[in-house]
Amino acid sequence: MTGAVRRGLVNLLTLLGLGLAACLVGLCIYAGLGFADALRDAPQLAQRADGLVAAGHGPADLGPGRFEQLLLVEDPAFARHGGVDFSTPGAGMTTLTQALAKTLAFERFQPGLGKIRQTTYALGLEVRLTKEQIAALVLDNASFGRGPDGWMTGLFATSQTVFGRPPAELTDDEFRHLVAVLIAPGRLSLMQPNAELEERVRRIQRLETGDCAPRGLRDVWLEGCA
Repeated sequence: MTGAVRRGLVNLLTLLGLGLAACLVGLCIYAGLGFADALRDAPQLAQRADGLVAAGHGPADLGPGRFEQLLLVEDPAFARHGGVDFSTPGAGMTTLTQALAKTLAFERFQPGLGKIRQTTYALGLEVRLTKEQIAALVLDNASFGRGPDGWMTGLFATSQTVFGRPPAELTDDEFRHLVAVLIAPGRLSLMQPNAELEERVRRIQRLETGDCAPRGLRDVWLEGCA
């Protein structure tokens, strides 16, 4: 290898190293901005959450044990984690706090780099808000698919639209239908029940009674309860 070739390789490797370093710095800044934005938004979000709780739209207002039923399916370690969970069976790759961050921190979420901001924003929410406040915001922002007057958002509003009663007055089976549709509101319709929705409801019921368990972290469709 000639000296000129060697110098060329060294220069190329140096440029690649500098480029990689710049990318890593950029990613760190992008991640940090998500966390900082959550801290900035937290006071307003806390006030909004407290208003929801005061209005009877907090997790306790779902009825005895109902929020725990929802968590069992959607985010089993919600009470313990700090915004992310990479180990609990059935948790999937998105906690309820991350799902809330996706709604609050983006006009239009794009996978990939967006997941970084989603995660750091969720971490910021967990630092500044209580679990009750986060839960109230989750319930108010959750999507439930298309209804008679357009897209349905918020568990309490959807309960009234679909069943004509607040969540605390629903039967266990009716409440399971609300929980079941959360995984894919654009695919599982509450207005036109289908076999796939009913199968998910059946799996959730088996999970609640302890007759089955998710097969692992990514088993959000409860194949372990099929």
